Amino acid sequence: MTRLSAVLLAAGGSRRLGRPKQLLVWRGEPLVRHAARAALEAGVDELIAVVGAERDGVAAALEGLALQLVDNPRWSEGMGGSIAAGARAASGDALLLLTADQPGVTGDLLARLIDAMRAGHPRVACAYAGVLGVPALFADPGDLAALRALSGDRGARELLRGSAPVHAVPAEGAADDIDDETDWQRWQEKQARRWQEKEA
Repeated sequence: MTRLSAVLLAAGGSRRLGRPKQLLVWRGEPLVRHAARAALEAGVDELIAVVGAERDGVAAALEGLALQLVDNPRWSEGMGGSIAAGARAASGDALLLLTADQPGVTGDLLARLIDAMRAGHPRVACAYAGVLGVPALFADPGDLAALRALSGDRGARELLRGSAPVHAVPAEGAADDIDDETDWQRWQEKQARRWQEKEA
């Protein structure tokens, strides 16, 4: 049975938002904790949270969860270094990448990615807004080596755009990511509308 590690990217400085997006509170908990719980609920064997900016606040938000914190002191250089730090710390044969700023990602969605990997697909990604993106799962040894070698602003998207096939999992819930205040307000308004429609 493949051992699955999840790497939660939570090291960014949230420059466009102006405050740590990992710590934005949605339905009573910080976004980073929501993301970590989703990974654990999906049944990963190991969860690694990569921290950098706002390290202490993020660590406090994750307190009590079964995970390992990995520091990326070079977080300001870009996401690639955080992916590499998490991938190098992971002990699994497969790697699930997820971020702290996609509040629509649930444990059920991540479980669908895992099911696709267990069914024999070595590269699985979420499909939304016409693209393939994270959360994404990599089980090919060559992909894992490439993730461990990333640096700077180079992320996992290059792997998803490569020649190897990618199994796409429809995931409109992953389409909303919080980069600035407008994104955050839009997300809250969208959820409020859905709640009103559900209650109607």
